[in-house]
Amino acid sequence: MQTSRTTTLSFDEYVQHDATGLAQLVRSGEVTAPELLETAIARAEAVNPELNAIVTPLYDKGREMATHLPGDGPFRGVPFLLKDLEFEWAGTPMKSGCRGYQNYVSTTDSEVVRRLKAAGLVFFGKTNTPEFGLTPYTEPQLYGPARNPWKPTHSPGGSSGGSAVAVAAGIVPAASASDGGGSIRIPAACCGLFGLKPSRGRVTLGPRFGELWNGAVIGHSVTRSVRDSAGLLDAIAGPLAGDPYGITPPERPFVEEVSREPGRLRIAFSTQTLIPAQSVDPECVNAVRDAAQLLESLGHTVEEIALPYEKSIVTEAFFVNVLSETAATLRELGEYLGRPTQRSDVELNTWAQARLAEGFSATDVAYQKRRWNSLNRSMGQLHEKYDVFLTPTLPRPPIAIGTFQNKASEQRLLKLVDSLGGLKYLNGSKIVDELAERSLGYISFTVITNMTGQPSMSVPLHWSPDGLPIGTMFAAKLGDEATLFRLAGQLEKARPWFNKRPTSY
Repeated sequence: MQTSRTTTLSFDEYVQHDATGLAQLVRSGEVTAPELLETAIARAEAVNPELNAIVTPLYDKGREMATHLPGDGPFRGVPFLLKDLEFEWAGTPMKSGCRGYQNYVSTTDSEVVRRLKAAGLVFFGKTNTPEFGLTPYTEPQLYGPARNPWKPTHSPGGSSGGSAVAVAAGIVPAASASDGGGSIRIPAACCGLFGLKPSRGRVTLGPRFGELWNGAVIGHSVTRSVRDSAGLLDAIAGPLAGDPYGITPPERPFVEEVSREPGRLRIAFSTQTLIPAQSVDPECVNAVRDAAQLLESLGHTVEEIALPYEKSIVTEAFFVNVLSETAATLRELGEYLGRPTQRSDVELNTWAQARLAEGFSATDVAYQKRRWNSLNRSMGQLHEKYDVFLTPTLPRPPIAIGTFQNKASEQRLLKLVDSLGGLKYLNGSKIVDELAERSLGYISFTVITNMTGQPSMSVPLHWSPDGLPIGTMFAAKLGDEATLFRLAGQLEKARPWFNKRPTSY
């Protein structure tokens, strides 16, 4: 058993290390796990009141974990935070950003949480997320918005926004995240972090779920260093009995790929907008073109191409999927509550999405799911010619908080139509089309690889003139995280970002 020391590691010393480095300090005896935890807690207490990254502090449970660690583990003693969605930790609340789950307490660990414990990580809180992870920004009514450390009036993205804020602000070197339409990569891009979405089937959602969003959702983390992301994926990767997807195991640990040369890669890139009414911000275009020049200087072959997929698969097929999954989520909430879910249990937009789903038939849902296959084929053909596909992570720099909230007129209309029981008849209406394009247009680059299951990463290579981080995104063929980690390791050496931190935090 470890014994606590009376001193703590200073924040200035703490923030100079990634999770791998902090674990090395613990192994060498230079610091103890309780010491690291107290530093992390002190940092959280200093910045969380403004940034709202942690919504459920669990400091005492963290202190207990820090004194009862497993005998070994690659991240033994490192402070860590869990996203308050899908990551079940027995005996602790998991509210999923929803007031209907205010009294929910997990009775068992999810398999990923069990594996993170075995890796030696010390949990001490749950991070902010939008209700059920449904939006690419983190502004739940239950907790209020998470704020971007680079500019607190701006969003850190979503849905893993609280985790990204905690890492960018130096509370922890890494935090758990999940991604169903970009929810690892979007906050990584907005907060100047590294975020990799693994291949479908690489990380289990068990035992509670086999799949979510037709296989679009997968869990991992946001980190400051590439090697932490690789090491954490090594710790949690692998199937659980009964999982619906299988995938070839990696040739070697992902953490070993980070230091390997990627070779001469064939890289395609595009900055073409998917939705004509929404242009890509010039600064996001600059980020991709700058990355392309950097890649050429590193010896890679780089070629600009048109987007190899069509708009309607995102604005129709994925939208139908999200609406139907939202309706299923509210049915599950009703099972937990022991009564049908009511409008007062959830936010208006969540309720509206579930009601809109009632306007679709089973045939509609099955037909749109089949359309995903054309996207898989298009991207599969692309990767027969190119190793990697480069795009912006997002079409805009970080947005101001409130940018995507309903307009007053939209809010009034949704309430009125809902009161008359007519939301399910709005499918195909102008207002719904506008809502879909406004939201899905923002995630049009990220969502593609959720639908295809490919691995994809956002890399912090660019900052805007006013100091906001802008991510660039790379995708590889299904199962080829190794190429992405090798390329990321090379980019991290060529243009280091680890010491780029918000000046105010």
